[in-house]
Amino acid sequence: MHGATRLQKYEEIVSGKAHPRYLLTKSKKCAFEPQDGSESLWKLHDRLIADSNVTVMTDGARNLLELKAFLVERMLYECNLCERRCGANRKEGEKGQCGVLEARVSSDFIHMGEEPEVIPSYTIFFSGCTFRCVFCQNWDISTHPEAGRRIEPEDMANMIESRDPHLSVQSERIRMLDEGIPFRRSPWGNNVNWVGGDPTSNLHFILETLTKCKTRLPQIWNSNMYLTVESMKLLEGVIDLFLTDFKYGNDQCAKRLSGIEHYFEIISRNHLLAARQCDIIVRHLVLPNHIECCTRPVLEWIADHIPEAVVNVMEQYRPEHRAHKFEDISRCVSSVEFNEALRIADTLGLKLTR
Repeated sequence: MHGATRLQKYEEIVSGKAHPRYLLTKSKKCAFEPQDGSESLWKLHDRLIADSNVTVMTDGARNLLELKAFLVERMLYECNLCERRCGANRKEGEKGQCGVLEARVSSDFIHMGEEPEVIPSYTIFFSGCTFRCVFCQNWDISTHPEAGRRIEPEDMANMIESRDPHLSVQSERIRMLDEGIPFRRSPWGNNVNWVGGDPTSNLHFILETLTKCKTRLPQIWNSNMYLTVESMKLLEGVIDLFLTDFKYGNDQCAKRLSGIEHYFEIISRNHLLAARQCDIIVRHLVLPNHIECCTRPVLEWIADHIPEAVVNVMEQYRPEHRAHKFEDISRCVSSVEFNEALRIADTLGLKLTR
């Protein structure tokens, strides 16, 4: 199913036919002061989100994106960005359960290994994660939130704009074409891909960065989707494509293998919220011995609730990190298991990645 409706909104932004949503959010002017109460600020936020008018809504020198950045900074005094809701005062140096204090970038580069629909992708990897997956393939990043480098939001904005072909120096683009530099070595991306670890603990940094940006690149939220409703509201009008993980079909597997409570309720809720906001690609990593308990219920839920989503059924599981201590996932996925996962997806009529 490769028709025109496949990730249509996202592709319109990539092609330059539409603006990324964060720029439209910037166009919504408003007035607020740092001393305003949280309740009134959230009411203002929700009113601006609900209004489809992208021109000036009220008088004021500020805009809705700045309001979002202000609200998330206030949330850090009693952190509730993810559904662990640990309440750590990160503004005063208190580490929460994710261990992230300040945003630290472990790497950033043009990624050619993502889904075909999004490459080349300017991918920004944060250190730290809200999950504790025993099989994490990026455990060197996710388990060390203090690793990587600190980057000022203004510098991050400049780095993003240097990857935007709409903003890059035209003569440099012509030089590369003249010299026959292969596409895979292009310094430009089709999007900005916020990932980790997980980007949730760094939502304040991401929003602050975008307040300083003018890039035309669409924004991708590449996440385990364990966000609170408050965080999901702050992403409304900012993200153009959700690139999500839907790992488990039940709470028991999630608790045992990722240390997460109430997994299915929270992840399914956030997928519904994401699908209402913009386009979505759902990743499901097939685990050995987890076809019936995880793969089937996840794929059936997608077919029943967000059939418009593009789905990536992933074969590349390998027993990394501490997986060898768990007998059921201590081997790679067999060809029989993966073919069964694909058969289920086909039977359900899911739109699979190209």
